[in-house]
Amino acid sequence: MTPQTAASSLDLVGLLSRETGLEEAELRKLRDQAAATGSSFDRILLHRGLDEAAVLRAFAADLDLPFRDKLEGVQVPPQFVDKVPLPFARAHDMIAIAAQDGVIQVACAHPLDVHPQDDIAAMLGGEVRFLLAPRFEITELINRAFRHKADGVDEALGDLEGTDLAGLAGIDESEDLLDVANKAPIIKLVNSVLFQALKLRASDVHFQPYADRMQVRYRIDGILYDMETVPKQAHDAVISRIKVMGKMDIAERRLPQDGRATIRIGDGEVDVRISIIPSTAGERCVLRLLDKTARVFTLEEIGLDQRHRHILEHYIKYPHGIILVTGPTGSGKTTTLYASLTTINTGDKNILTIEDPVEYHLDGISQVQVNVKKGLTFAAGLRSFLRQDPDVMMVGEVRDMETAEIAIRAAITGHLVFSTVHTNDAPSTVTRLVDIGVEPYLVASSLILVVAQRLVRTMCPACKTRREPTATEIAELKDIGLEVAQLPDGLLTAAPGCEECFHSGYQGRTAIYEMLPMVEDVRVMIMNRASATEVKRVAIQKAGMRTLRMDGVNKILTGQTTPEEVVRVTQLDTM
Repeated sequence: MTPQTAASSLDLVGLLSRETGLEEAELRKLRDQAAATGSSFDRILLHRGLDEAAVLRAFAADLDLPFRDKLEGVQVPPQFVDKVPLPFARAHDMIAIAAQDGVIQVACAHPLDVHPQDDIAAMLGGEVRFLLAPRFEITELINRAFRHKADGVDEALGDLEGTDLAGLAGIDESEDLLDVANKAPIIKLVNSVLFQALKLRASDVHFQPYADRMQVRYRIDGILYDMETVPKQAHDAVISRIKVMGKMDIAERRLPQDGRATIRIGDGEVDVRISIIPSTAGERCVLRLLDKTARVFTLEEIGLDQRHRHILEHYIKYPHGIILVTGPTGSGKTTTLYASLTTINTGDKNILTIEDPVEYHLDGISQVQVNVKKGLTFAAGLRSFLRQDPDVMMVGEVRDMETAEIAIRAAITGHLVFSTVHTNDAPSTVTRLVDIGVEPYLVASSLILVVAQRLVRTMCPACKTRREPTATEIAELKDIGLEVAQLPDGLLTAAPGCEECFHSGYQGRTAIYEMLPMVEDVRVMIMNRASATEVKRVAIQKAGMRTLRMDGVNKILTGQTTPEEVVRVTQLDTM
């Protein structure tokens, strides 16, 4: 019997059982639950925490539809962007991926949503054929396709003119950003700014006051860009609206305030962390956006070359010890830790994490959020974890002696511990632990691997090209130890900039790494309280460690990033 025949002989429940590993009896209960509540069966399955790709593969086989797990490099047909409103595409997770001979192929993430499928066919006015794809892939493609299309911010700014700016409606527990039709102008403006930020993959939104205006700025791929300008008279109303969202005190304008909110885009939720401080020009506000629907990256996707990936995979399978990831804020440390935990989360291990905050939810892993006001610190949480029969623990950050001591005690007593620290490179991490008061023999006996990392912007695939380097670029290459002769065919990969990348030449980011395994020579140096410089020299000679700059050079040679980016993030790397 061929696989196709086998698939066709199974009903949907059988296909789902085969793809997800869930018992058929359990799946039938979920199907009955969907029928009783009027919910869609596929959404019930996803809320249950089942792997989305596995669920969609089963539905694709049952409905005889194609399934694509990746939509990289897809060009969205212009008629889709022209005819389908962005809120509709986002709310129903649909995007066209091809148009040929009058037939438009549309990828969707919800196979049982027949009414939106009928609506989109009517909008496009031609023959539409559907295929299934994961929601994250569709969202990324929607963001790319609509990034240059107006999204309501200009319209909302226009609505502010001649309006009473005091209208501040309350906010639901999680308000839908797409629902702006009947909102007050200030609410519509803030929602539109946040929606545009998410569409452009911004990690932070800044509302910065000046004497004559308020400037909206987005941090995209680690760089701040000026976006909309809001009239000065709307400043107080915008800040008050954000305070309402974060359940903060609207009347308090002289002290810093922190708050949290949850916003929705269709079915997806985004956590917003809000910080407001008083400045001479007025209150300044920064919003950190954490998209809960964003998928957790795997080790294959976070920029590890073959050698570094082999090292990391080797050490994360150790039964006990400490693995530390180091780097400044926003260098991707949490992403690396999540990818590592996901790799070893095989069902036979009890994995616990304590984080501040919990950024993404991992299936099968118990995650705890720090609550300092209630006494739940990293140290207190880690101490409690030891009574939970853990195999693997992750503590968000080693900030003090107490946390470090508990983590080391856990590692010595047979647990694998992951954590982060803030140091410039991997060798400095060792000396930092000793500096905060941990005995060198404890560091040497418990630490098994230190990973330092930075994020560099990757070149825009739409305008990336290979050419001969200029005199300035040759000088930049020499600064990081590269000769033109080392470049493939003597040509440098460069991106001049285009509409797709805001003429910056960059789109997306990857990581560069420095990995320090605790080989015997390094352990001896730790015991002798050697300096970070001495540890670094021995690590390069004896452990084969590649520095951050060395890894950056490799990514230049493979055409992923530029010399300027590597220099920008490795200025403190002196070797």
